[in-house]
Amino acid sequence: MSEILSRYGHNGIAVEIPIAPRGGADHTVKAYLVEDVDSFAKVADARDALGHLQAFGLGPIGELAVRTVDDEDWLEAWKATVTPIHIGRFLVRPTWSHATEEGAITIALDPGMAFGTGLHPTTQQCLEAVSYLDLEGVRVLDVGTGSGILAIAAAKRGAREIVAVDTDALAVDAARENAAQNRVVLDVRRGSAADVAGTFDVVLANLVGPILERIAPDLRARVSAGGSLVAAGITAEAEPAVLAAFAAQDLRVRERSERADWVRLILTP
Repeated sequence: MSEILSRYGHNGIAVEIPIAPRGGADHTVKAYLVEDVDSFAKVADARDALGHLQAFGLGPIGELAVRTVDDEDWLEAWKATVTPIHIGRFLVRPTWSHATEEGAITIALDPGMAFGTGLHPTTQQCLEAVSYLDLEGVRVLDVGTGSGILAIAAAKRGAREIVAVDTDALAVDAARENAAQNRVVLDVRRGSAADVAGTFDVVLANLVGPILERIAPDLRARVSAGGSLVAAGITAEAEPAVLAAFAAQDLRVRERSERADWVRLILTP
């Protein structure tokens, strides 16, 4: 059934497996089709193919059911999974929520845009660092900004100038839109640490281990004397190689935290 429906489904199929013990409930195989001039023919072809499958006597096959799924159904189901979350000094909420919390700094994001919703352990680790680092009046560089969440957090903590870079054009657009939503000023550009001139008091790099290794010299070049590098997205397994790459650039670990096998480092020259 999965093979047959995958011929017609958009980007594959979904199988719902019963929670009850074997024989206690039926498996459900679903395929999603774009509703267009060909969709009725595809449904008819799938129904015929499933009918032929019955001839093999593999087991009972239920009737093929078809229904229209409205865009609003998808949107509301997705929204229900995204709720406000408190991290450090910040309350991160989706744009459609009006949640507030006394004493918390609110960041409103559209979670569908790019990496960095506040839910991933690496984002939480970085937000916690931004919560207590002294950012008042300093220059901040956010490398791999994604949704812009860390750059926005830095702006709301009082940084006077924030440059946010990402190699993904979609992320650049997302960060700009989220900055406007939060009424903060960011200099968002497409690129990486090597594409930025000058030095910064704080450099944020929530990436992955291999990329941190590769761009370690560029990150070091952006950290001012007496500044700090916040590096995250490092698995415990990748940590030794990342530490070696940073040590080669004369960066010393000032603080280390680990959560769910993800490591965050704060380093200084």
